[in-house]
Amino acid sequence: MSAAISINQRARSAEQKALRRQAVLEAAETYFQEVGYEAFSMAQLGKRSGVAKGTLYLYFDTREALFLTLYEQSLMRWSRGFIDALSDDITSEAYAKLLYRTALADGVFLPLLIRLEHVIEHNVAIPRLIESKRIFIEQVEGVAKRSATALQLSAAQAVEVVKTMGVLLIGATQTDQSPSLADEALPTDVQNLIASFSSEPLFIKNAVRIIEGIRAEALSNP
Repeated sequence: MSAAISINQRARSAEQKALRRQAVLEAAETYFQEVGYEAFSMAQLGKRSGVAKGTLYLYFDTREALFLTLYEQSLMRWSRGFIDALSDDITSEAYAKLLYRTALADGVFLPLLIRLEHVIEHNVAIPRLIESKRIFIEQVEGVAKRSATALQLSAAQAVEVVKTMGVLLIGATQTDQSPSLADEALPTDVQNLIASFSSEPLFIKNAVRIIEGIRAEALSNP
């Protein structure tokens, strides 16, 4: 008999519960991409997934615990894609562009990363937070190991680059949170100002400086 279970069936075995939980996560990810963080409702998720709101809290203690799981899935998804796309002897600029574009390509990863330390992690149990931090460490180590080869850096340098890129990505993309004025007729000086604060050129320019700075520092301090 197949272990598959419909999302609106009662889950009995451990395997069925795991399948139900994953089905809820898939529904939550789709819903999140539609409405965003602030408008996301556990009650509405329950209606969309055919699961009672109370049952959702059997799988996730809080709304933020659900978000933390979605973040972890997106982090692992991004890191696999980024590692696979890296080539040996990549330039600092090409590395920065690849990191930025793959991070933004996932509709879940960056919106949750931005809120991770300020909101999400404050509303989960400590054991769950520790588990999540270990997942993060594992992903950073994997990305750093591949980055060391691609950028010709030492292991320590590569870890520093990857961690710093994460901080820079959060900071740079915060500049894109203002209202969209794409369809508005704006004066040229205002258009130029907005363009100068666009997250992509800000991230790439400063990412290259950081990578080259870390490399230069190592050369000057053998």
